[in-house]
Amino acid sequence: MRVIAGAYKGRRLKTPTWAGLRPTSDKLRETLFNVLAPRIGGARVLDGYAGTGSVGIEALSRGAAHVTFVEADRQARQLITDNVTHCGIPAGCVIIRSSFDRLGTFDIVLLDPPYDVRPDDALTMAAALVSVDANGLLVLEHARRAETPAAIAGLVRTREIRSGDSGLTIYAVGSQKSEVLVRS
Repeated sequence: MRVIAGAYKGRRLKTPTWAGLRPTSDKLRETLFNVLAPRIGGARVLDGYAGTGSVGIEALSRGAAHVTFVEADRQARQLITDNVTHCGIPAGCVIIRSSFDRLGTFDIVLLDPPYDVRPDDALTMAAALVSVDANGLLVLEHARRAETPAAIAGLVRTREIRSGDSGLTIYAVGSQKSEVLVRS
């Protein structure tokens, strides 16, 4: 696993040595950031269910102003710390344990829950903890076969991307436009 583009391009990231984490593939991360490219520069990003931190690190590499990594697993938080340190990221991020406190408003919220967590449940939990800026996006990674809601908590599905066994569903605040993109 590596950083695909930006200031930390090519840096290899540590992967878990234990079962239970499913890092986002390089291919899917590249697809995600091709879609997000115009919005990343200067953005405040939340990387929920951060795992290895690869998605948030990619955002920082591509110019995000700040990333909040949220991860419940102690080993995974240490892995994120190791990866941030290895990349030489001097500032602009914080790594926290899951919290029941409001985390604030973000330009981009990236959620990658375990595939056995229902998309509705992940979105409902996120809505209780974070706000998406009026012009922001929430991106949910999920199993391709999982059904995602058309709208939830003031967010409307605007785009779906399918790649291999994974899917990305993009939500915007109150938007009505919808698009489906299927990749192999």
